[in-house]
Amino acid sequence: MEVRACTAADLPAVQAIYAHHVLHGTGTFEEVPPTLDEMTARHARIVANARFPFLVAAEDGVILGFAYATEFRQRAAYRHTCESSVYIAPDAQRRGIGYALMREVIDQCTTQGLREMLAVIGDTQNYASIGLHAALGFAHVGTFHNVGHKFDRWIDVVLMQRSLQPGH
Repeated sequence: MEVRACTAADLPAVQAIYAHHVLHGTGTFEEVPPTLDEMTARHARIVANARFPFLVAAEDGVILGFAYATEFRQRAAYRHTCESSVYIAPDAQRRGIGYALMREVIDQCTTQGLREMLAVIGDTQNYASIGLHAALGFAHVGTFHNVGHKFDRWIDVVLMQRSLQPGH
């Protein structure tokens, strides 16, 4: 498996993976999958800031998952903080792909001098994502209760945080 920068050629697979999570999961609160054009625009916005990686994991030419970091908020005081996202193809889960992707996202954000990384995880029952982030050194820092409504139920958001630089 190779972890590398996402290219325009990878975006149809990225869009398909994300669409699956939108339609079948609670890790994202989107309810309608973004089009390929929208995913292309999102990718362009993220990589336009050289501080933020957008990566894919590929094996034998097949995209297995993707992960990226982006600004947490647009206000200037948040410029040293980023938010991470990771999504894995349904048939590629539980193989360490999310860990490998996030490890590289963390390393690249650390190298860029970012100080804190946040994970905003949909659903307290999203045990795989919560466990992945905990294994990567993220700590649970809070829960927003009943802030999303999807699949006819109210859903919490789990907040996790990891320092990227010493001197917390």
